Amino acid sequence: VRIFIIFHDCGHGSFFKSNKANAIVGFITGVLTLTPYEHWRHDHAIHHASVSNLDRRGVGDVMTLTVKEYLELPYFKKIGYRAMRHPLVLFLLGPPLLFIFGHRIARRGAGKRQRHSVYWTNIAIILILLIVTLTIGLRTYLLVQAPVFLIAFSVGVWLFYIQHQFKGTYWEKQENWDFETAALKGSSFYKLPKLLKWFSGNIGFHHIHHLSPRIPNYNLEKCQNENTIFKDIKPISLLSSLKSIKLHLWDEEQRMLVGFKHLKTLKLDLVQKQAEVGNYFKQSEECRN
Repeated sequence: VRIFIIFHDCGHGSFFKSNKANAIVGFITGVLTLTPYEHWRHDHAIHHASVSNLDRRGVGDVMTLTVKEYLELPYFKKIGYRAMRHPLVLFLLGPPLLFIFGHRIARRGAGKRQRHSVYWTNIAIILILLIVTLTIGLRTYLLVQAPVFLIAFSVGVWLFYIQHQFKGTYWEKQENWDFETAALKGSSFYKLPKLLKWFSGNIGFHHIHHLSPRIPNYNLEKCQNENTIFKDIKPISLLSSLKSIKLHLWDEEQRMLVGFKHLKTLKLDLVQKQAEVGNYFKQSEECRN
């Protein structure tokens, strides 16, 4: 996970002052984390430019539908969305599929530089597998490395999820979307124990990171402590963050993330309103009579 944070900072050009150093270390750490550097860097830049924007979803984010969009889906697509947002799929089955298989293919419409990044990363991974097969053996390598990868993939996806999927987050249409508000309110301040801060490369200070991506991870906590603008940002604790697992849809009317159980409340409210309208017309008819 920490290697991926270094890879992430290189992608923002913030880990080193030298662009060349960022590119070299970014490629190496990308191979170690099975992630093509230039391809991921491009998509992640789009994520930073469109986070919390309801009209620009779909690249580098966790798929999130509004309540209205979900209700308008055909039945089988509703099942698909529910399955995709289930914790078992989102944090256990999905991450290995993304890192092992998804990152091996360039996204449709990717530029030449991004495609070549995927190809060279794949070649480097194949060479590593050939070397370990001829030396310690593929089975030995997988017995050691597979559990590390599987745990890291799940933890990494969880961190990315909680960075923007939490109670009190911010989403807005393009015409009202604001970069600073998206950074400070749409990105979480995930307050972790000191040891986990180190392992996660201070990525819990995500509100600062989105406000200024060029700040390296090793300066984020210092930035938090030295600037009063961040004092009023409410942190999310490790325990309270678990509640975010139940959030699946954006309610545009209430301006908050809600769970699927919220839909039952909406149906009850609709039935109640229909009953009230029915009673109103009934009483009006009685009065006329």
